[in-house]
Amino acid sequence: MTMTAEAPATDLVGRAAALVDLLRANAARTEQDRRVAEENIEALVGAGLFRLTVPRRFGGHETSIRTFLEAGAELARGCGSTAWVATLINVSNWVVGLFGEQAQRDVWGENPDARVCGVLAPSATSRAVEGGQVITGRWGFASGSLHSQWAVLGFPIVDGSGTQVDQGTALIPLSDMTIEDTWYVAGMRGTGSNTLVADEVFVPDHRIMSVTQAVGGQYPTEHTGETLYRSALVPVLALVLAAPQVGLAKAGLEVVSGSLAKGRGISYTFYERASEAPSTQLQLAEAAQLVDTAELHLLRAADDIDAWAARGEYMPLLTRARVRMDTGYVARRSREALDVLLSVQGAGSFAEASPLQRIWRDQETASRHAVINPAISTELYGRALLGIDEQVTPLI
Repeated sequence: MTMTAEAPATDLVGRAAALVDLLRANAARTEQDRRVAEENIEALVGAGLFRLTVPRRFGGHETSIRTFLEAGAELARGCGSTAWVATLINVSNWVVGLFGEQAQRDVWGENPDARVCGVLAPSATSRAVEGGQVITGRWGFASGSLHSQWAVLGFPIVDGSGTQVDQGTALIPLSDMTIEDTWYVAGMRGTGSNTLVADEVFVPDHRIMSVTQAVGGQYPTEHTGETLYRSALVPVLALVLAAPQVGLAKAGLEVVSGSLAKGRGISYTFYERASEAPSTQLQLAEAAQLVDTAELHLLRAADDIDAWAARGEYMPLLTRARVRMDTGYVARRSREALDVLLSVQGAGSFAEASPLQRIWRDQETASRHAVINPAISTELYGRALLGIDEQVTPLI
């Protein structure tokens, strides 16, 4: 049974922390099975951690973005794939909270525990019919699709003549689609980020949202007093992807610190205990500082999103661009931290029996998500700082 919705933020993060040992114990199986262990899913449901961003009107927590990210980072300390799935489902649930009341009732009216996955890329075709659009498409990298009942999917909105008039996202039940098993990767294997396929699926107008308008803060929801659903679209969609990066880096730091505490030495040196070597001490401190730097940028950006939403003002472009920059920066610093930690641990890090090699592969894979791309994020932030109107992407 899902736990009650009215939980304080510290309790929600604490619930996530309480699951770390379980997720860690199931991490190898999650990777081997290429899907999150069902025991993990049941634990997340029981702790109410799939309902962080579900409106209170439907029994959800409707928590802040900061709390959402802190909980996701905690889960990643146990299992990167599980944290990624929980994060992507929660952010897709948040997107549903931007839709109108009727669409939200379609999802949660009869099943308050319904979960949503999503892919923003408009990899589909559509045709206009009375009362909606008929959509055909394929959406890859649909993280969490193996554990969801609905999906929010990008597509081109067309008029009666077939001309594209907008870019939209459609809310579609997974029962109207099929899942192709396409997720064969080096890292984040357990996310089951397979391909969703729709063939001539009718989507009514009330389950379609304009992405173009949403990027500018115009959402269909009638519940404009709900702070969480006033948060800026792209900053949220981007930043949530950085939370598991911080958690994975923390997990690596814990693994290496634990190994050093057991008193292992440094091969081909006179150091019988690696922890006594100044080089080890310096590298461990550097890694810890990089993790702290990543987390500080993550939480600053989250606080900015929450603050603008609380004021009822849409985050200005320059700040939104900086949050995109922050997202890439978190990924870079987290990767650098793990790189240092791998050097401390040595070649043994890559033994199949070592959890560090899985953490590393998960980090390397997740941090290459297209929305995270540090180079693109840096370029768009630089353009914003210089007041250049022409941007490299509309997703700011």
